[in-house]
Amino acid sequence: MADTEAAIRVEHLKRYYRVHHRRPGLWGALASFVRREYTEVRAVDDISFQVQEGEIVGFLGPNGAGKTTTLKVLSGLLYPTSGRVSVLGFTPYRREKAFLKQITLIMGQKNQLIWDLPAGDTFLLNKEIYEIPDREYERTLAELDELLDIAPLMTKQVRKLSLGERMKCELAAALLHRPRVLFLDEPTIGLDVTMQAKIREFIAAYNQRYGATILLTSHYMADVTALCERVIIIHRGKLLYDGPLSDLAERMAPYKVLTVTFRHPVPVENLIPFGEVVTYEGVRAVLHVPREETAQRAAHLLTQADVEDVTIEDPPIERVIATIFSPEASRS
Repeated sequence: MADTEAAIRVEHLKRYYRVHHRRPGLWGALASFVRREYTEVRAVDDISFQVQEGEIVGFLGPNGAGKTTTLKVLSGLLYPTSGRVSVLGFTPYRREKAFLKQITLIMGQKNQLIWDLPAGDTFLLNKEIYEIPDREYERTLAELDELLDIAPLMTKQVRKLSLGERMKCELAAALLHRPRVLFLDEPTIGLDVTMQAKIREFIAAYNQRYGATILLTSHYMADVTALCERVIIIHRGKLLYDGPLSDLAERMAPYKVLTVTFRHPVPVENLIPFGEVVTYEGVRAVLHVPREETAQRAAHLLTQADVEDVTIEDPPIERVIATIFSPEASRS
């Protein structure tokens, strides 16, 4: 039975691992026979969130944050240690046939295409696995070709495809059964800027055409800013932020960026009282100003110097994310 409130529901999800440690050398090997030492790794540590049907949500975090582990739990590849997870009303780890026909997991670093055969052979294999009727298969293939231009690639051996061509075929093969939920783990990793843009356009078009729910992880912020209005951020297995991308800087960055152009050069020491001077070029300077004091300091600067132009902006999203994951922030 479908969940009418959310396509994806995660409640207090935990996924822990026991990792065996062995000391080096012969004595370490012998000691491990007598007493094995383990460390508990909390890959995902009590996170909760929901994704509504048709949403594209960015799922962000540094390497080792627990993103891929969460996606594997949501797609049914891993059991949760505790907590409740549902996707389209199904419990993922039960791997029910009706569930598997409605989801897909695409990992940019993994291959599903058969390396020594043409990509079209994997397409036909997936057609049989998902029991796609002939007419529906042909219609979907035509639509995917319209979006991705894959027809010229179908008869080429996969190992002879470029990385970008292979990624297009990977996406098409994973979407032949028209899944309602897409888990995308680094779908543009390793691609050049042009191909990244094409993959982003395809993901947006697929979402608009089929109303698919998409949970996207990526280290390329261009992917996130182009596709996602909402982001979920986790770090060391814990949820740090869940909300609009547009509010992220306001919530997580303690400063704004003040860019000032003067009519005449101003000594850098005259600018220090107004904020942290990031760049200085005599007649132009960029300052980081405490968020709650931005208006007051900008107004004071206008009265103290011969200003030609001034702009006040939030810091770039990339900088905000880097600040969140910095060692200093982790220790605080």
